[in-house]
Amino acid sequence: MRRFSRLLVLTLLCAFVAPAFAVMPQAGEVAPAFRLQDQNGHWRSPADFHGHWLVMYFYPKDFTPGCTTEVCTFRDDIAKLRKAGAEVVGVSLDNVKSHADFSAKYHVPFPLLSDADRTVAAEYGVLTSHMNMHYAKRTTFLIDPAGKIAEVYVDVDPEKNSAQVLSDLAMLKADH
Repeated sequence: MRRFSRLLVLTLLCAFVAPAFAVMPQAGEVAPAFRLQDQNGHWRSPADFHGHWLVMYFYPKDFTPGCTTEVCTFRDDIAKLRKAGAEVVGVSLDNVKSHADFSAKYHVPFPLLSDADRTVAAEYGVLTSHMNMHYAKRTTFLIDPAGKIAEVYVDVDPEKNSAQVLSDLAMLKADH
């Protein structure tokens, strides 16, 4: 009975803790699938971006200084990114309404995806918490047109992330 109790506790603990410690997918691996609503309530999945490079950046929270800087930098570079054949999506744990307000205030021309149930952040290995508040670590995945991860950017500088992605995208496209 004692052994069963320990096994039960361990199983329950893993069920609640494991997603926060998921392994981050690396370059060369197939990007995990997702189906999330954007700021307009439209469902988005990888199929919407098939055949294009996809910049999928995770960020902690709408309306915070670093996240505002990052969304505005991607917004300002969107024409260059699209010219390079890439689409952009931002992902956080915020709800659709928060994304709608954030997008409207900063005139965001690309989808902001709501991962309110934390499943996609967990699958991408970016789900974390601090003082019992869950959020996505600031991480960017550059996904190639075939759906494989080409680059992973961890602990990115919100001001420089877009330029770094543009530079790497040029090099990666030259290699293809």
